[in-house]
Amino acid sequence: MKIVCSKEQLMEGINVVQKAVPTKATLTILEGILLEAYDNFKMTGNDLELGIECLIDADILEKGSIVLNSKMFGDIVRRLPDSEVLIEVKENNTVIIECDNSHFELRGMPSDSFPSLPSIEKENMIKVSQKAIRDMIRQTLFAVSTEGTRPILTGSLIECAGNEITFVSIDGFRMALRKNFNNEGFSEFSVVVPAKTLSEIGKILQPVDEDIYIYSSQNQILFEIGNCKVVSRLLEGEYLNYKSIIPPEYETSVRLRTEDLLSSLERASLITSDEKKYPVKFNIIDDKIIITSNTEIGAVREEIRVEVNGSNMEVGFNPRYFIEALRVIDDELVDIYFNSSVGPCTIRPLEGDSFAYMILPVRINK
Repeated sequence: MKIVCSKEQLMEGINVVQKAVPTKATLTILEGILLEAYDNFKMTGNDLELGIECLIDADILEKGSIVLNSKMFGDIVRRLPDSEVLIEVKENNTVIIECDNSHFELRGMPSDSFPSLPSIEKENMIKVSQKAIRDMIRQTLFAVSTEGTRPILTGSLIECAGNEITFVSIDGFRMALRKNFNNEGFSEFSVVVPAKTLSEIGKILQPVDEDIYIYSSQNQILFEIGNCKVVSRLLEGEYLNYKSIIPPEYETSVRLRTEDLLSSLERASLITSDEKKYPVKFNIIDDKIIITSNTEIGAVREEIRVEVNGSNMEVGFNPRYFIEALRVIDDELVDIYFNSSVGPCTIRPLEGDSFAYMILPVRINK
């Protein structure tokens, strides 16, 4: 194999495929990046659960393939001059990397033992803008469970039906839901994608209107993003029926400025080192919410003017759950529906159902 490409293009490709390379693997080959130069030049990372393939613009002088240690290869290319890079495979899997006056020799690994990415039958397909998917990941992924007791909740549900695509994350204490609408319509399917996969895809996607294609087949999912392909296993099992856990009725609703509540909670949480032990208390009375918190190191009181519909109420929450939801809401105003002092509250837009954030309360000391 012998190719020439720009350092910039090479580095971009390495940064993308490295997201699928484990730092420590049971198989040494998995700590490497597969380089292949045949009809085109592409690089692949694969940890057997997540695989990423990236095409790179290059002049192919000799065809072939090799596997290079990901960290070493990336560190070398990162420090090369901003110029053309020559990569050539010699005898005994020795790899020459040259750029201007820099010359490296690395010991590579034969490519025949590198695991191939799963082949995906392109049965169910949706097409949506990169910006839309990037936003939906950002606006829901924080609510994915990090506990291994319920593996299905360590991923996000992606549900497609008609002209709606829905992302849902639940960790047992809160739920984040986002919808996107597309006039072209979608194939109908429902899958649960691991949080790690969505996190890495979110880093690859750009806030642009260019399309991303998503294909689902059996226990695998494929994301085609420009010159990159991301293949991931799906989580198996039945996801929670999220529609049934959203309260259909409420006792009190509050309309307020998103930024007002976010700022107050961020200030209130400054004296809270343990959100579970020291929740914040919402006292909804007349036309305001009084937010208080008392901890071992001090106390805080915040007051927000709001529009209240319903009865007065006192309820406690983990402030972090509210903060993380409010930070990803772009709407200036939101409605918050409170069920009771022991029932979940739901944050919604003033109109429509493009998002819903549900948070369970915690007990507060009277």
